[in-house]
Amino acid sequence: MTDVFQGYERQYCEISASLSRKCTAAASQEGEKLKQKASEIKSGIDGAEALIRKMDLEARNLQPSVRAGQLAKLREYKSDLNNLKGALKRITAGNGQQGAREELLESGMADTLVVSADQRSRLLRTTERQNQTTDRIRDSHRTMLETEELGVSIMHDLHQQRQSLLHANDTLHDVDDNIGKSRKIMGAMVRRMDRNKWIIGLLIALLVLAILVVLYFKFVH
Repeated sequence: MTDVFQGYERQYCEISASLSRKCTAAASQEGEKLKQKASEIKSGIDGAEALIRKMDLEARNLQPSVRAGQLAKLREYKSDLNNLKGALKRITAGNGQQGAREELLESGMADTLVVSADQRSRLLRTTERQNQTTDRIRDSHRTMLETEELGVSIMHDLHQQRQSLLHANDTLHDVDDNIGKSRKIMGAMVRRMDRNKWIIGLLIALLVLAILVVLYFKFVH
């Protein structure tokens, strides 16, 4: 049920209750006072009819699952309004005859107003239960949205943590690559040092050989 429909419904119930009281009061009036009361009641009935038309239009725009229940309530309101119209006709039909109006008050009109009051009471209780159900649905929907927002926040945090882990993993790969390159450089340096050792050793051997040759020729000749 929409908030707009609920607003129309509350307005109608208030107008209907007020019209019932005015009908009861008008039954004991005569002459100009009766005409004035009848005019006020007629104006109120016109306003109630306008509200019912608005409720009907609003109900037909609701979801099918909700629409049927609201249209059923509208039929109750229309029946209540017809009872008020009938009461107004019976009040004004006496043409100022006090006895006729008293008879109407004691019989048909009183029964009509009692029925209308019972209908309003029943409809108001139904409306209150539906409003409570709507409030619970709204609370559940709000809780669901809050839970969804919390879930989105958690997913965002997890995504950031995943990105951090991926970045750390990439950093580790870079470090590992640098270590591999360093090992290759160290290996190349070790091999070069070994080669230099052989070259130095060979040079020393050649130098010793040259010294021995020189000494040989010196002492022999």
